[in-house]
Amino acid sequence: MTSTRDIALARTRDIALARTRYAEFAVAARVLASQAHRHGLKPLGFRSPPRIVGVDRSLRRINNGVVVSVLLRGRPFVAVLGDMVEGIVVANRLIGREAEIARTVLWSSVESLLVSDEAQTRVA
Repeated sequence: MTSTRDIALARTRDIALARTRYAEFAVAARVLASQAHRHGLKPLGFRSPPRIVGVDRSLRRINNGVVVSVLLRGRPFVAVLGDMVEGIVVANRLIGREAEIARTVLWSSVESLLVSDEAQTRVA
């Protein structure tokens, strides 16, 4: 039988994990937006979760800007980063070689976030 203490500890752990995930998301958003701007791409905003229920990522064009919304809960962080990178590519309407170069630059800028995510997964 599960005790009240066990339930409280699980809830505390889940809240801590969610806060960590949102903090990582915020760091990734700043890094990716900075890199996009640095390489002449349209900078965008990121938010979570998407307004559309049932999707992992959505893109909304507002005036001259773009907002990419990404679902965090229940997904590996690498998938979240993938959606963020792809959101930048799509928002800037990149195709072919330009899209591949952008993906390479953007992924390399957030690569260190993946290493820390893997280390936390192994410890837990």
